[in-house]
Amino acid sequence: MRVPLRWLSEYVSFDWTPERLAERLTMAGLEVGAIERIGDSWDGVTTSLVTAVQPHPNADRLRLVTVESGDDTITVVCGAPNVAVGQKVAFARVGACLLDGHTGKLSTLKPAKIRGVVSEGMVCSEKELGLSDNHEGILVLPPDAPLGIPLSEYAGDVIFDLELTPNRADCMSIIGVAHEVAALTGGQLRIPEIAYKCDDTPMESLMEYTIEDSHACARYCATVVRNIHLGPSPDWMQSRLRACGMRPISNVVDITNYVMLEYGQPLHAFDYDAVAGHKIVVRRASEGEIFTTLDDVERKMSSDVLMIADGDRTVGIAGIMGGSNTEISETTTSILLEAATFNRGVIRKGSEYLGLRTEASIRFDKGLHPDLAPEAVRRATQLLVELCGGVAAGAMHDTYLEPVSPNVVFLPANEVRRLSGMDVSAAKVQSILQSLGYCLKESTAEGSSYSVPYWRVDVSCAADLVEEAIRIIGYDSIPAGVPRFSAGTVSVPADMWEFKGSLRNVMVGAGFQEVVTYSLTSLESLGALVPSHASAVEPMKVANPMSRELEFLRTSLRASVLEVVGRNRRREQLPVRVFELGRVYIPRGSELPDERETLCALLSGTEETMSWLHGERRTDFYDAKGVADLILAKTGVVARYQPSSDAGLFPGRQAEIIVEGMRIGVVGQLHPTVAGSFGVEADTFVVEFDAGLLIGQSQMRPDYHPLSRYPFSERDVAIVVDKSVEFESVADIIRGFSLVAKAALFDLYEGEQVPEGKKSFAIRLTYQATDRTLTDAEVNGVQKKLLAKLESGVGATLRG
Repeated sequence: MRVPLRWLSEYVSFDWTPERLAERLTMAGLEVGAIERIGDSWDGVTTSLVTAVQPHPNADRLRLVTVESGDDTITVVCGAPNVAVGQKVAFARVGACLLDGHTGKLSTLKPAKIRGVVSEGMVCSEKELGLSDNHEGILVLPPDAPLGIPLSEYAGDVIFDLELTPNRADCMSIIGVAHEVAALTGGQLRIPEIAYKCDDTPMESLMEYTIEDSHACARYCATVVRNIHLGPSPDWMQSRLRACGMRPISNVVDITNYVMLEYGQPLHAFDYDAVAGHKIVVRRASEGEIFTTLDDVERKMSSDVLMIADGDRTVGIAGIMGGSNTEISETTTSILLEAATFNRGVIRKGSEYLGLRTEASIRFDKGLHPDLAPEAVRRATQLLVELCGGVAAGAMHDTYLEPVSPNVVFLPANEVRRLSGMDVSAAKVQSILQSLGYCLKESTAEGSSYSVPYWRVDVSCAADLVEEAIRIIGYDSIPAGVPRFSAGTVSVPADMWEFKGSLRNVMVGAGFQEVVTYSLTSLESLGALVPSHASAVEPMKVANPMSRELEFLRTSLRASVLEVVGRNRRREQLPVRVFELGRVYIPRGSELPDERETLCALLSGTEETMSWLHGERRTDFYDAKGVADLILAKTGVVARYQPSSDAGLFPGRQAEIIVEGMRIGVVGQLHPTVAGSFGVEADTFVVEFDAGLLIGQSQMRPDYHPLSRYPFSERDVAIVVDKSVEFESVADIIRGFSLVAKAALFDLYEGEQVPEGKKSFAIRLTYQATDRTLTDAEVNGVQKKLLAKLESGVGATLRG
């Protein structure tokens, strides 16, 4: 949105510099992306009066123009056909820097001899001043322009280019920005008063209206203005339109564009006599309907597009563009002026379907309040009467089937402090809100109720009112403080965001690269995660998917990450170690889905390349388990592994990770069928954690245990157990003896030297105390008790 400060200053008083105003608007949430200065390069250009125009002695198309510029008079050669005595013009002296009308480049004006006559100056066109591309004639200033002053003082301007957030539709208008500036500067707001004469002709006798789709059109306002005189709009209006990036066309069209920029409400003017049957119908387009828009392009419609029709045919695409069959032309003497409130979703969908984005559709896309339409119609009617000599019909037509009640929001007394940490008095908050157009309805000790101005469709709750107050005060005024910690505070993740950052650091440190994929996927990809190609959980389907590949919310990260690994393999980018940390969406019937933060890592390819020391080693289960162990160690989680039955993993080559009887993750080799479906290596391994469960068990600050100053003693034992006994069960028993500092399994044997159905664990036990040197007798005693415990616990016997 381009905002000329000269235009803005007519609606609000302020004495701030453009730089200061831009900074405060930005800090208030209306970012000024750029500041453009019109007239900075006009040194040497002044307002002047044409006192004489004479033929050139040596050229039929050139004339000698005498201009009076303050104290002196100069005669120059001019080829403009529209120059005339008595005009106020922009005159450039020698040395002025202007745009060359032919090359478009800046050049310094020098004395020139044109057909034998010396010319030391130039009467400027709009193009030479950089105002427009018009080079056919000179720029004629209004008759009341002061004489002999720099043109930059009279016609110069500063334009703010606002980069608005989608919720601030109100600031796509000069008046909307004026409200903001008034609140920031304390300036007086001056909104133009609307008053005009109209005749007694009732609108019902002039037009008939039908709204077939009230969902798509909440309000439709219209009036008829007759006996208009078509022509160019006034210079001041053309100047403002150009400053906002719009091309002047005619007084009628310019007025509709001007009011749109002023109020933010799009309008459209139809040639009243071209509207068949003097009837308007708001309806959906027929499938395949062809319509020619104002730009003379034939467009094919669909039923998603909302149309404006008359008694016989379509005359406009609602909220987007009018039609060539009812456009304003030189023969137009009466117009039908329309302003409506169209459904933002309908206009957006139609605009996307047609690939047609206009100033009108952009505003409807952001959402407009129904109360804006009648205001815009009245303002445009006023200008049509004043500038086009038109006669307005009686009362404006207004179809408003379901009126919207004013929005009233209650602001608790302590809400500003609770949400911002700032002590702002209730009187200060009230003053700010009222300067923005809010109306105080009721005030008690518990808080205050405010009526939200109709143009602020984005405000709906107390937090919005707090934001309004704080942004006007200035976000930079929010006090900064140092977090307070007490002695003995345990360092734990403050929230999931911080915890995910820690997990990312762990994974990157382990040599993984992070990938970020879409939350949407296809049913085929999810089904391919299990050999049966049937997803265990029915995923949620998106109502309006962008494509068939992005149709369902993912219930697992594996499919997305496997597709990444598959693409890398096809490009021979191996080995691959990638991970994603994101959400999966588990359906919960009619409720919103359960959004689970999940970590999924994949390892594939060569773990160690061939060298003179050893051959190539492929990635195996224990590499993946080592990654899981690292994650558990870095997050301070004590877990155990037990057999798993994940359908997407290789049977017998997978394990689930358990903490206090709860499964928090899984590690294992991908099932061969699944690997084939995604085109990845057969020895691809998965490490997966539920980050939400992991953070619940996490202790990022580990307990401190000093190193023992005393020597340790090692004993190797070999025990025989049933094949069904897991080593984790043996390790749990060993961990129960405080003098055993470490237990390492260094051999597993099944064969002739052990009975059938049995296996042998060879374990190295390290004994160590923190307060003394252990004697052989103490070690022997502990080991005897340990072996007895193993025998009673898991049926272990010493191997002979």
